[in-house]
This record gives sequence, structure tokens and C-alpha cells, in this order.
Amino acid sequence: VVDAAYLVAAVLFVLGLKSLARPRTASRGNLLGASAMFVAVMATLLDRAIVDVRVLLSGLVVGAAIGVVMALRVRMTAMPQLVALFNGFGGGASVLVALASFVEMVDLGQVDSRLSVSAVLTALIGAVTLTGSVVAFAKLQEVGGLRGFPGLAAVRAVAAIVAVIAAVMVVARPEDVGWLWALVVSGAVLGVLGTLAIGGADMPVVIALLNSCSGVAASTAGFVLDNPLLIIAGSLVGASGLILTQIMCRSMNRSLVNVVFGSLPTGGAPDADDVYGDRVTATSAEEVAMLLEVAERVVIVPGYGLAVAQAQHAVRDLMRTLGNQGTEVTFGIHPVAGRMPGHMNVLLAEAEIDYELLLDMDQVNPTFPQTDVTIVIGANDVVNPSARTDPDSPIAGMPILDVDGSRTVVVIKRSLSPGFAGIPNPLFANEGTLLLFGDGKDAVLDIVAALLAG
Repeated sequence: VVDAAYLVAAVLFVLGLKSLARPRTASRGNLLGASAMFVAVMATLLDRAIVDVRVLLSGLVVGAAIGVVMALRVRMTAMPQLVALFNGFGGGASVLVALASFVEMVDLGQVDSRLSVSAVLTALIGAVTLTGSVVAFAKLQEVGGLRGFPGLAAVRAVAAIVAVIAAVMVVARPEDVGWLWALVVSGAVLGVLGTLAIGGADMPVVIALLNSCSGVAASTAGFVLDNPLLIIAGSLVGASGLILTQIMCRSMNRSLVNVVFGSLPTGGAPDADDVYGDRVTATSAEEVAMLLEVAERVVIVPGYGLAVAQAQHAVRDLMRTLGNQGTEVTFGIHPVAGRMPGHMNVLLAEAEIDYELLLDMDQVNPTFPQTDVTIVIGANDVVNPSARTDPDSPIAGMPILDVDGSRTVVVIKRSLSPGFAGIPNPLFANEGTLLLFGDGKDAVLDIVAALLAG
């Protein structure tokens, strides 16, 4: 019976992953994945009589209640932080389960090299995932002081050496469980130091990588527990997360090694007063509406500020208003806009904006010279021309959306404060750029009202 349940769960996992590949079927994919996990957990606990049925049902009720509360209370702006925490929980759970099983097998004298290697991999990858995800969560919450420091690379190297020594000793002397704990601690330190060194512009890549690591940790834990379904599920998550990570690195013209072991330079960024001076031109919603009334082609570029303002529905109204007057409207999506992979896609899909209108960087960049007005809502680093023109910039070499090639650029932003990379944006001082200061949602609604009134 349990084998049949595992087979059903495995099929559901695969079908769920396939459904996640398309926006229109993504919700079904989530339901299939959750159903697969439910079948797997229930089959395992009931087959091995691990807990009493009443305890099992209580756990289901508590877990469901927590899930409902999080679904209702966690705002879309906090979704990257939630994903980071989920990654950390997955890594931490893998470590705890694998450690408990390994210690039990040591006490029974049933440890072999396969079990030892599996436990080593689970402990190391799981610990790195746990602490790395916690630091990623804190950085996404903009907790102060979480940056690299001089000598970080040397400290990280020492922690890596300790981890290697501990891993070798666990395999050579599995009965000495102290080495396993040393491995967990060194892995936890590596997770903290590794994530500290990663710049804000690379945070979506980090989230994807940690997601992959949580899957790999679960898969290796499956070898420790001798559970084939855990191996399958973990492998699916690990492989899909790694593929996504590689795609995003390719889109940024960065290597994964450079993202993980590189860090943003601390110097080279110009002073904001030197960049902006008196060259910033403010505008009003009425003036923007006048520009849009005669525009034939408009591109909307969403960023993290759109998520903060929850402006996706207002943007949908703007798109429909422009469409009614015969204006062609598309969206330019940068792969690392926001704070997690696909952040902007999720927001716009929530507002029921046609996915066909969302153009990736390679599709939209050639169209900017033919674009009458580009509206940038809450995006900063991903439209910063310093990445293209300033070799000393902290984001030098990062492919951007070339919005400065448009005839007119309208930037909706609360202030001239820098983006996550912490550098000023010379786009704001360009002759063809107008800044509409204010909340993203309110500003877009004001533009829509001005269009309808005109």
C-alpha cells in the first residue's frame, strides 16, 4: 500500500512541476504538489506507526491553520521573504531528520559508508541553506549592517576547511558524533558568510539557488532515511531550482561562481549630488497624461516599488485605458526585478494582465527606440545605465532594460533614494526623463483619472 501511495505522490509531483511551467496552470501545479506531499506524509506516518492518529490529525489542523493565516496575512510585497524562510525551513528540517536517523543508526551499529556520505551531504547542504536563507530574509527585510567585511573571504575559507575536515572524519569515524555537529556548525557559518557577501542586485539569484539547495538537502536526506519518494521530490526541486539559477545568471551575464563568491565593490559609486545636481525634471500626472494621449507605443517597466505600492491593479487600469484609445502597451520585465525570480510576473498575473504582453529583456530592448513613452514604476537598478557605461560601478556589466533609448521616460518614484545596490541612477538626470514623485499606486491612478478627464 505504501509503495502505491509513493507512486501516486511521485506522479503528482511530476505533474505539478509541469503545471508550474505555465502561468495559467501554476495554481493547479501548487495544488498537485501539495496533494503529493500530503499523500507522502500520511502514507509514511501511518505505515510506520510513527505517531498516534490523533496526534497526526492535530498536526494537520495546526499546519493547515498556519498556512491559512500566512496566505491571508502575508502581503505580496513580503513574498520573497516568505520564500526565503520556506527554503530555510526545508534545509533545517532535512538536517534534523537526517541527524536523528544517523545517530540512531550509529547506536545500532548499522552505519556504512553510503549512510555516512549521505549524512555528511545532508548536514552540510542543509545547514548552509538554513542560515543562508535566514540572512537572505534579513537582507530582504533591509536589516541594517548585513554587509560583507574585510577578511570575509579568509574567514569563509577557514570555515570551508573545517567543514572538509569534519566531513572526512564523519565518514572515517562515524561513531564519533561530535564531528557531525562540527560539520553542521561550520556549514551554518558558511551559509551566513556566503550570503553576506552577495549584493542586493543578485538577491533573486540567491533565492533560486537556496531553493535548489533545499531540494538537494531533502534528496540526500532521502538516502539517509532510505526513502525513495523523498529522493525523487528533492531531486525535482533541486534540479528545477538550479536550472532557474543558471537561466538568471545567463540573463545577467554573470557566472554562478561570480555571484556566490563575488561581492559588490564598496568604491567607485559617484555622489548623488554630482549625478543629479539641478538636472532632475519633476512632472505631474496631468502632464504625463498629455504625453500618453498622443503616444502610439508605451512600455511599462515594473520594479520592486510597484510591489511595495501594490500598484498592479492600477497599472492594469492604465493599460486598459491606453488600449481603449488605440495605444499599443507592453511590459518590459527584467529577470531580477523585485526580490525573487518571477516577482513581477506574479504581481501582474494577479492583476489578470495577459502574459503575452510581458516581454523579457531580449524582446523589449530592441523596441525602446520606437517607443514614445516608457513608464518606469518603482524600478531602479535594472534601468540604471551605469551598468552599461561606468566600468567602476558596483553593477557594471549587469544587463539592463535600455529605457533611456525611448523618446520620453517617465519614472514614478517616491524619492531619489538609491535602489538595493545603493548607487545613484543617472537616468533620472537625463534630458528626456521626467520624474513623477509619489506612491506608485496613487500616481498611476492619478494618470488614469487625468486621461479619462481629458
